[in-house]
Amino acid sequence: MTDEPHGTATPPTGRALAQGWCALSSLHGRIETHIERALQARHGLSVREFSVLVVLSEQHDGEGGHLQMKQLADSVVLSQSATTRLVTRLEDRGLLSRYICPDDRRGIYTNVSPEGLKLLEAARPTNDAALREALADAARRPELAPLVAAVEGLSTPR
Repeated sequence: MTDEPHGTATPPTGRALAQGWCALSSLHGRIETHIERALQARHGLSVREFSVLVVLSEQHDGEGGHLQMKQLADSVVLSQSATTRLVTRLEDRGLLSRYICPDDRRGIYTNVSPEGLKLLEAARPTNDAALREALADAARRPELAPLVAAVEGLSTPR
């Protein structure tokens, strides 16, 4: 992109956007596949199951600290029905428990069980190592290297 006289940037062409999207999609797919294999092999967890455990483990008792199913679905980027099925599977394995919201009897919250927390803590190093491996592999590909650099440069506030 070049700067115009008034400081505005020229938007990328449709082709450039499509190429960027394909590269981003490729990076995501490579990372997710690598992490999935590692989590399944060592802990019997899918990437989505791991993500649900992570999101729910970060709940707290303060304002807005517990997530209803729609919020959880948004957090892990799944439909509500897919999230419900996933939560049910994790609950059947003893990794989660559901309870009725005390303030709104229509709301259902989900908590990670002690067994779920134990599995999550055991799986975190596997997830982190697989992520580092996938990023290192992708960084060796010229079309993905800039995206890897961008990901590695990200810092999210807590």
